[in-house]
Parts: sequence; structure tokens; C-alpha cells
Amino acid sequence: MSFCILPSFSKVSSKKDAEVQYFLKLPQMGESVAEATLTAWLKDVGDAIEADAPVVEVATDKVDSDVVSEVSGILKEKRFNKDEIVKVGDVIAVIETDEEIPTSEVIPEDMAEPKTEAPLEESIVIDNPIVPEVLDVTFHKKEEIITPVPEGKQNGIYSPLVKNIAAQEGIGLDELEKIPGTGKENRVTKEDILNYVAHRNASATPPASSKKTSVPEEARQTSNPHNTPHIPLKEDKIIEMGRMEKLIADHMRMSKQTSAHVQSFVEADVTQLWNWREKAKRVFAERGDGKLTFTPLFMAAVIKALKDYPILNSSVEGDRIIQKKAINIGMATALPNGNLIVPVIKNADLLNLMGLSQAINDLAQRARNNQLKPDEVQQGTYTLTNIGNFGSLMGTPIINQPQVGILAVGVIRKVPAVMETEQGDFIGIRKKIMLSHSYDHRVINGATGGLFVKAVADYLEHWDEPLPEL
Repeated sequence: MSFCILPSFSKVSSKKDAEVQYFLKLPQMGESVAEATLTAWLKDVGDAIEADAPVVEVATDKVDSDVVSEVSGILKEKRFNKDEIVKVGDVIAVIETDEEIPTSEVIPEDMAEPKTEAPLEESIVIDNPIVPEVLDVTFHKKEEIITPVPEGKQNGIYSPLVKNIAAQEGIGLDELEKIPGTGKENRVTKEDILNYVAHRNASATPPASSKKTSVPEEARQTSNPHNTPHIPLKEDKIIEMGRMEKLIADHMRMSKQTSAHVQSFVEADVTQLWNWREKAKRVFAERGDGKLTFTPLFMAAVIKALKDYPILNSSVEGDRIIQKKAINIGMATALPNGNLIVPVIKNADLLNLMGLSQAINDLAQRARNNQLKPDEVQQGTYTLTNIGNFGSLMGTPIINQPQVGILAVGVIRKVPAVMETEQGDFIGIRKKIMLSHSYDHRVINGATGGLFVKAVADYLEHWDEPLPEL
């Protein structure tokens, strides 16, 4: 997932009046994004740069981005190397140009005023996740409950990749601080931590016993295939994982290591919902409101259930549960290359059905065209994934950290079902789906997790939205 972002510039007069130096800076890439990793230089020193042309590629733990130049000129200096961490506002490169830019758009570095952070959203803080129902819950500003990262020799600054590797290998901050870094300002690089892990594992391996065993070496290798590297055959195809695949893999492993995953399953009869949608989608099409899919209908039911069970609209930070006031629904979206991204609909509970439908169609389309902005994949509070689009009956989705729940909706199928009426029971053809709810058992007990997904099923089965009018 990549897109272009416009940089911030600072103007510095050179000796020649016709030439001006501009500092190409890393711009703000999202409200919660403070730094990025420089992944590739697209221009070399001395290269001519056209206006609106990408100069450097950066990446966060969510998306890849191209930083473009707003002026034409010559690249005179690179301030960072590949794989180094760049903070928002840092000067990435110096461009020499003879173009003019309005004064309001170029602010000298020594005159820039310090930024004031916008107030963060209000959240409910639950200090004891074991029995949250008996606590005195009050509203606090989010910044009051976030524990700062302890400062070490690197001031706690590590790239997302280094942090993921450390979490995967069980390396704590104290141990991480002891790793000698070879990057800029002695920061730990990917190679540094991988070399450390290799020596760490080697030193932890017990010496081989000199006692002979009756099991042949070939048999032991067969029973323990992970002890030896796989030697590919001629017909095997070697596929190197790209950066996005590696990030997804790291995020999924981290989630399984962080949360105690548990699942609840409910079957829902959506015959009434199906019939309502058949009528409503024709109205949407005739009014020019776009395609009405089932996803906004499922999302509307999830929003109602989150209002009934707000503890599911939470995140975990240390030993505290942060119950979010805003309902920001992430929707898992498959990309053409097979990767997955989760754009977020902010304040989804404030949108009506038409608003949800338009937001979903817009985000899904731009996600597939690599046009999402960093803010649009941040700050989700609960995630919905419609695996029925691929024909799956059900699944056990992995929680999108730091959230505490995710709902997977299976394919709608026609099945025979027993119908209870005043005249007696009979068998009829009904349309049903399976709802699979994965939740964090550290903070969500089985009763709450099961009741939540049952509430979603009830809202779908008793769908009572009025039909839209022409």
C-alpha cells in the first residue's frame, strides 16, 4: 500500500539571489504517526527533480508512502540513509531551486513555532480488567493514562521492524538497550537485532550429548524437519516475502502472542434482511446512491451491539482497559495482490445507512487503488471482516491489535430450517450465515463475548430499518 504525500519546506537564501535551498521534510502522516522508516531513495545527489515527482520512499507500520517535491530543482544533499528512522518534521533532503514559493508556504526553521497537539479523544479508563463491572468508571483524557516509553541510550526510539522482531523473540526493553547499534546515532538496525538473536539462540542451545542413540540420524532429521533447512527441488517455486507480507506476518504473530484468543459462534437467520436489501438496493440504484452491499448492513448491526456492550469497543494498555468513546469500525479489505489492509470508518455510529454505504464503497475502492491516506488506517476500535465474499462458511479471525475483538461474517446460504409458528412447526428454506467472534479473553469473558455476537445476530434477524424512499 503506497501513496504520495506532500512535504513541508523551509526556505534558506543562498549566495546567489536566483538560487534558493529548500529543506524537504517528512510531513505529518497521520495523527498517531510520529516517525517513519526511509526505505528507498528514488533520486541521487545531483539529479534533476521535477515538481510533484517522488524523491524518497518512507514506510510506517501501516503503509508505504512517496514523499514528493513541490518544486523543480537539483538534489544537493541527503540527510538520511536507507533503513534509518525519520521523525515528522526532520529534514530528509536539501533541494536547490530558482523557483519562488509564497511566503505563507515556506517558514524558516529558526522561526517555526512549536506545534501544539490537538486534544485527544476522551476514553473511559478501567484499572482492573478482571472485574470491570464493579469499578467506579470516570472519563479521563487519554494522555493522562498512557505510560511513556522508558528512556534508554536511544531514548526508546526503535523502528517498527526492530520492535516486532524484539516482541517475537521475547526481548524486553532492558535487553534491547544492551544491543550495540550500528545505525545513525548508534540506533539498532534490523541486521543488529538479527545478529544478536542468532548469537543469543546459539549460546542458549545446550551442547550435544556424547551418548550414542539408537535412532539413526536420518530418522531423527525426518521426525524433526524444522532442525534442518529445506532444500528446494527444481520444480519448487521460491517466493520472497515483500515488505507488506512481512509486516502482516509480524502483526499477526504479535497479536497471537499478546492476546488470549477465544471464539464464539452464532448462526443467524437473515432471510428478512435479504428480502429488505433486495428492495432497498433497487432504490439506491435508482437514486444514484451507489451499490448497496451487505457490508453496511452487517456494520450497522455491529454498531448497535457495541452500544449494548461498550467494553468490546476497547483497547488494552498495560494493565488498563481503555474503553473508547468513539466507535471507529475497521473493515478488512483484500487487495488485488492478495494482501490485506484495514481502512477505518471514523465515528461510524454517527452515520446513517446511506452514509455507511458510501463510506465503505469509497474506502474499499481507494484501498484497491493504493489511494488511502495514513489517517484512514489508524485509530480503529473494532474490526469487521466479511469472509463470505470468498465463499467461506466461517473462520477464526485474529484480533487487530490493540483492539479486543473482531467479527467475521460468513457466506449467506440457503438451508432447511425448522420454523416455529402458532399453527405448529414446519421445515422451510431460510437464508443463514455464521458469525465468528474472536475476542481477547484477558479482558472479555466468555459470557460477554457470546452475548455480544448473539446481539449482532438478533439485530440482523429482526432487521427493522425503514425502506429508503425515491
